[in-house]
Amino acid sequence: MKWAALASYLLMILINVVASTIGINGKTTGEISNQLQVLFTPAGYVFSIWIVIYVLLGIWLLLQLFSKTVIRDSSILSLVTSTCLYNIAWLLCWHYAFFALSIVMMIGLLVSLIFIYSSYPKGDYRFAGRLPFSIYLSWISVALMANISFVLTYYQWDGFGISAVWWANILLFVATCLAIYIRYVEVDIFFPLVIIWAFIGIAVQNGVDAGSVFYMPIFYSVVLVIWIFIGKRRSQRSNVN
Repeated sequence: MKWAALASYLLMILINVVASTIGINGKTTGEISNQLQVLFTPAGYVFSIWIVIYVLLGIWLLLQLFSKTVIRDSSILSLVTSTCLYNIAWLLCWHYAFFALSIVMMIGLLVSLIFIYSSYPKGDYRFAGRLPFSIYLSWISVALMANISFVLTYYQWDGFGISAVWWANILLFVATCLAIYIRYVEVDIFFPLVIIWAFIGIAVQNGVDAGSVFYMPIFYSVVLVIWIFIGKRRSQRSNVN
């Protein structure tokens, strides 16, 4: 399974590089995203987090392949393979305008990451452990919300009469609650940090003139920074007990 995971990882990297530079079906990934104005979409620089994710995942795989101290789990390796395949499938759906299907692919990716993430102990920050998947899971959680927002905008769904600004604020609140929950229950610092990274990018993308869609991401980011330190004290108390 480890070689299948490595092969799928390399294929995923290749297709993502092609999609981001040359383009697939005549457009790059960013060009498609920029076709519509979606308030929950962060600024372009924020998507550089994919580099971090792919590097960390590559380190994880190398440790699985060559480190003698790493305990290998074939089920986790199978799930990693599935995340790579879902990633590729999502990208192809995105570039060939199967936008509704792209949501299904991203949900599959999210579920696979949840299973991997849950297989590691709380507070595990090892490169060969949960660290890569903590960052990956957090980003995909935000990306799924942005993807759904894009698809609903593309199909001109009126959102039960709720304005785009309100939908963006609802998603910001949901993402904040998720980050607070993960920080508290899983003793995870990196998950909320990725959410903060995305929130700041959303504020930058929309600008001051966007009103609440600019100020609320900043406000929630401050809340999460404070919560990260509160969660740290909770973790220390748990270790003492």
